[in-house]
Amino acid sequence: MLFHSSIRKELARSFGATLVVLVTVVVTMTLIRTLGEAGRGIFNPADVMIIMGYIVLADMPTILSMCLFLSVLSVLTRMFRDSEMVIWFGSGRGLTALIKPLFLFAWPILVVIAVLAFLILPWSFGRIEDLRDRYEKRGDIARIEPGKFQESANGERVFFIEKDAAGTQAGSNVFIATHKNDKETITSARSGRIEIINNEKFLVLENGQRLEKTANKPDLTVAVFKTYAAQVDADDQSARSFVPYSAKSTLELLSTPSKAHWAELSWRAGLALAAINLVVIGLATAGVNPRVGRTANLGFAFMAFIVYFNLLILGKSWIESGQVQFGVYLLSLHGGALAIGLLWLAKRHNNWGWRPRFFGQSGRHTPKENP
Repeated sequence: MLFHSSIRKELARSFGATLVVLVTVVVTMTLIRTLGEAGRGIFNPADVMIIMGYIVLADMPTILSMCLFLSVLSVLTRMFRDSEMVIWFGSGRGLTALIKPLFLFAWPILVVIAVLAFLILPWSFGRIEDLRDRYEKRGDIARIEPGKFQESANGERVFFIEKDAAGTQAGSNVFIATHKNDKETITSARSGRIEIINNEKFLVLENGQRLEKTANKPDLTVAVFKTYAAQVDADDQSARSFVPYSAKSTLELLSTPSKAHWAELSWRAGLALAAINLVVIGLATAGVNPRVGRTANLGFAFMAFIVYFNLLILGKSWIESGQVQFGVYLLSLHGGALAIGLLWLAKRHNNWGWRPRFFGQSGRHTPKENP
């Protein structure tokens, strides 16, 4: 049908424009947050763009759901505003007849959302955790930054280098504080460099002194040296010991059921189910009210979207804490949202109304005379 194809084309244009805007906003916010975390030492600054890409990819199910909802609502609202829906209603069709063209447009996006939620989302979180874990397990030399105190991976040493030579593994004014086996050692030197001795990394210090003190003893040992070599820890190549639930695959969650796993599954399934319900809600709420302006529907769209997805987050915590069961939660939230959307749609399709009658059948109030 010509009308069906035209509405799908307009939905595609609106969806594409909304997607570009939302992705731009999310990328900007993610970049600022990732740069802040890299500055606090959570991520490697060199991996900021990679981590940002993984985060945006993990957020795509939510972004696509919101784009789909806004495109349906904006296109249908424009049709009401420009009186195109009058022609549709005049041809003997109602709002329910729009369900077919809407879902003919939306079904590829719904499939992509489901694939992202069940497959790509855990993979993205897994890659982010790998980069975070690899950065936390980096060796002592990799942790050293000029002009900044850095702690070693095992927490036994604190390093400081005033400045380093560009392109070389050497620096000046080196400071090392070590606490190990009830011994505190402070080593300082005019310069230092990295050397490989017997296939192991050593920090070779020159022209410095070493202070050593044993706990519970007043003695303090001071040694002045011309050259001193201290072995440094290499990068930890061990596998990640902890895997968060968000980084586990869907099959792994299903194979080992637990409250935490069901909670994560409720979030992933909720992303796909919410996208379907939002299409129905967008159709049911589309319209124009001249008294409240054109932005009223968009304001309602943001409010409905925020409330819906906050309930997804709350439901995840409720299932994890055992306050509600997985099936009961899915049926209550998503089934309830679908039922409300369909009832609202049926009310508008059939022009159902409700008028309170406080004054009898005739609508007139006849006061009683006092005796």
